[in-house]
Amino acid sequence: MTAPGEHRADRPRVPILMYHEIAARPDTKSRLAVPPASFAAQLAYLHNAGFTTLTFADAAAALAGDGSRLPERPVVLTFDDGFADFHRQALPLLRQYGFTATVFVTTGWIADAGPHAAGRRPGPMLCWTQIREAAAAGVEIGAHSHAHPQLDQITQSRLRDELRGSKALLEDGIGRAVPSLAYPFGYSNARVRQAVRVAGYGNACAVANAVAGPAQCRLTLPRLTVRASTGPATFAHIVRGSNHSMIYRKDNALTKGWAVVRRSRALLGGVSRRA
Repeated sequence: MTAPGEHRADRPRVPILMYHEIAARPDTKSRLAVPPASFAAQLAYLHNAGFTTLTFADAAAALAGDGSRLPERPVVLTFDDGFADFHRQALPLLRQYGFTATVFVTTGWIADAGPHAAGRRPGPMLCWTQIREAAAAGVEIGAHSHAHPQLDQITQSRLRDELRGSKALLEDGIGRAVPSLAYPFGYSNARVRQAVRVAGYGNACAVANAVAGPAQCRLTLPRLTVRASTGPATFAHIVRGSNHSMIYRKDNALTKGWAVVRRSRALLGGVSRRA
């Protein structure tokens, strides 16, 4: 029987959680970083409450169908950027509980990217050996662009390079297909999504702070932000699909404001972005 606040079984929906760093102060100053002890408690909660983890690609495929392939309590754990603490803090716990996840890697930030290095790394990042180890453990490796730009604000030629280049590097590096992408900063528009299709991605996710459902486009699946301030009660509400509008009220207001600004910038810079 479905508990109060949970989604009905005949309307398949999946909470897709978005993490970044699994680190505590003084190791990081990011408000998005989740302390290791909090993350361990969150995984314990999911395990004890009977949740089954899916990769992002598997969840997207199930939602695109009739939902019959989804477990009773599905959840997706995603990690953006490719921080090294995923290997040190998250992977051992995932193995302990028999969980899987998806890591969206910014290829220019990989620790041993060599001549492919791009941009300024935000902290200690995964190396290729760690990425391959995660993939071998059943973790999906997805792309998060090459240099982490705002994809809707760059030229068409650079957009192609960011999407195709990161996909090719990851596929060569892990020896398997990379069908999934996370938009840097969560930003996309129709032009970006068309380029994503052409580049060969089948699934992509933004942020949006909503639960993913079957009616949504596979290139705009929403995620739910988990941050340092996400306490146990809030986490339970998030994964059980209730009270999202209140939990993310401030986030959603900021997102709407930025959407207006970004559309204006895109219109003003439209000519230069066609190059």
